[in-house]
Formats: sequence, C-alpha cells, structure tokens
Amino acid sequence: MNRDLRRDLYAAAAAALLVVAAAVVGTGIQHRDGSLRVAWPPLLATWDPHLGPGTPAAVAVAVAVVAHGPALAARLPWRPLLFAVWGSAMAWTWSLALVDGWHLGVAGRLTTRNEYLRVIGRFHDIPGTLRDFTHHILIDSPGNWPAHVAGHPAGATVTFVLLDRVGLGGGAWAGAFVITAGTTAAAAVLVAVRALADERLARRAAPFLVLAPGAVWMGASADAWFTAVAAWALALLALAATGHHPAPIGFASGLLFGLACYLSYGLTLIAVLAAAVLLLGSHRTRPLPFLLAGLAVVPAVFTALGFNWWEAYRLLVTRYYQGAGGVRPYGYWVWANLACTVFVVGPATAAGLRRVRVPRTDRAPFRLAVLVTAALLALLLADLSGMSKAETERIWLPFAMWLLACCAFLPRPRAWLAAQAALALLVNHLLLTGW
Repeated sequence: MNRDLRRDLYAAAAAALLVVAAAVVGTGIQHRDGSLRVAWPPLLATWDPHLGPGTPAAVAVAVAVVAHGPALAARLPWRPLLFAVWGSAMAWTWSLALVDGWHLGVAGRLTTRNEYLRVIGRFHDIPGTLRDFTHHILIDSPGNWPAHVAGHPAGATVTFVLLDRVGLGGGAWAGAFVITAGTTAAAAVLVAVRALADERLARRAAPFLVLAPGAVWMGASADAWFTAVAAWALALLALAATGHHPAPIGFASGLLFGLACYLSYGLTLIAVLAAAVLLLGSHRTRPLPFLLAGLAVVPAVFTALGFNWWEAYRLLVTRYYQGAGGVRPYGYWVWANLACTVFVVGPATAAGLRRVRVPRTDRAPFRLAVLVTAALLALLLADLSGMSKAETERIWLPFAMWLLACCAFLPRPRAWLAAQAALALLVNHLLLTGW
C-alpha cells in the first residue's frame, strides 16, 4: 500500500471516528436530558431496519455506477454526460426514497405537520398572505406557521403554492418535483467545475456526484430544490465569469441567486462560493452589472408584494430559540454537525479533502481546490452561527454538493464509489430518516 493511499484511508477513518464520537456522546446526552431533540444522534432519525420496493433498484443503480460510471464519464460526449449524470442521480435518489415506500418515502414527505403543503389553503390571496406573513412566525402568535414555513423566507412556501395553482397539488407532485429538480444539482456542479478548472476533473467527479450519500435526504426534501437553485446560480455565474455570454447568463445567475435567498435564509452564505467563482473567472468583472441587475429582481417582487425579508429573519431568530434551537446545546452540535456532514458526503470526500492542498503551479487542481475550500468555509460559517444545530444532513445539502467535487482527486474511483454507495444503502435501510 503506497503512502498516499494510506493517508486517504486515515482521513476516511478519522471521519468515521468523528461519527462514532458524535453517536456515543450524543446518545449519552440525549438519554440524560433529551436536549438534543433527535432520536438517533447525530442524525434526525430512528432505528428501523427495513427493506422496501426501492431496494432492488437502489442496489442495481449502485452496482452499475460503481462498475461502469468512471469509464462512461471519461468517454461520453460532454452534453450527453450531463444528461446521464442527471438521469443516474435521479434514479439513485428515487430508488433510495422508495426504500421507505411510496407514501412514507415520497408522497407523504412534504405533507407532515411541519411542512409547506399544510398551509397551501392559507395562500388563496398570495399578496395578502405575504403582507401578513411575519405576523405568524413566532410560536405564540395567532395561527403560527409550521416549523419549516416559519423557518424559511416566503419563497419556499410560494413554490408549492404555485405548483398547486398549475394543477400539480398534493404530496406526490411535490415529492416528484423536488427529486426531479434537485438532482439537476449534480449536473450544475459539473458545469461549474469544467468552466473553472477543467473537463478532466469534472469527468472524474461525475460518478461521485451521482452516488452522493446525501441523496438519502434529497428525496423527497424541499432542500433538494433549494440545492438545485443555488447550484445553477453558481454554475451560470461560472460560465459568465469565464466569458460565456456574460450579459444574459450573468443576469440569469443573478435571478437564481435572488431566488435562493428567498428560499432559505442560510443560502445567503452561498455568497462565499460566488466570490470564489468570480475570483477564478477570467472575465470576473464583465458579468457583474448583469449579475446585480438579476439579483435585484426577486427581492423587488417579494418586497412589492408585501414580504419583508429582514423582519421575517429577525422574527425567525426569536422563533428558533423558542423551539428546539433554544434547547439544543451548541457545545455538542458545533462539532456533531460535521459528523452529520460525513453522512452526506461520505468517506470518499474525507479522503478527497485530504488531497485538496495542491501546488498553485498545478492550475486546474488548484482552481478546484479553491472552489471546494469556499464550500467548506461557507459550511463552517453556517456551523459557527449557531443557527444550524442539528438536521444539517438536510440543511447543508447546498454546500455539501460542492465538497463532493474533491473526489476527482482520488485514484481507484471504483473502490471509493463502492464505499459511498454502501454508506447510503446502510443509512437508508437501517434508519428511518426525518424530513
């Protein structure tokens, strides 16, 4: 065994030890006083070994990607590769979701008491409801919003209101939408890596973006939709910043950045990644005016309709500490959140992150390392903020997707892909995950 491989295994083992420590310490805290508010620390999950209709498909997809993914990623033409990655990621995510069955895994996910679909009927007058939105955020306010509605800007709920208005109402359509849209994030990351680093590294990362362990939480969670919007905002910015039609593509990127900030307050931290993209771009100033023009559109629309983002966020902070956020101990979650991230990105990413330190003279790997480091920095800022105590296996998906790109640095991709798939299959079959 060569020294580099041994160090990769050490990195993966360190990540596994972090998970074990979080599980052991967390179980002790939870049994002592229940303050973690999760049943299977550090994840929001319960122990429930089970099989389901998605099991054969999930195993088949995993075997196919491990066996043929690296070779196909190396030789497929670029555009067909993007569609193949999207289709494969969708097959992986759908099959994992269906391990829990159709209702529990897909159709019922977004209809539970904390979810967006429970309030669709209160948006019969969208402008009126947006003007009144902040009056229902606090727990002690009349008709307070469910946790996820109160915990996100109004754009998150309006997404599902609009789906309902066009005839795609109910949990089944909502689940199908978030899985179908969310899995495009894998292709978006490839587009950005190719534009900012090179195509070879993007192709090497492709199978790892397909077999992401985070697919367990992508299906069917609204955070999958948030992940895709943020990923395409960055991908389009990468294209614009490298000279690809900076005016229209920069404007479209700005539109998506604005939308992302009205889907999740935490996605304001995607600005860290955006700054890295602009830094790496060869035409970094040309798209800026168009980016800023696009960025203003969604906030202007929501403000005109009566939604006050800043007031809503201020009240959300109070609501957060009125609920579980006020009980969950920061001293545990500030490091246990990182253990949650290990479940999302897998052992291969831990090994890939070890290889991120590369000489600046090696241009493409250095540029990919900057992008991955920016994603890691955004994730750490979210962690230190104290507004992400637990449930980060879902909340941090928009940042975690970019960490997976560092798997392009790994030799022996099939062995690492097998480890990624095994982790996802074990989690999905041994635990019943929340959200």
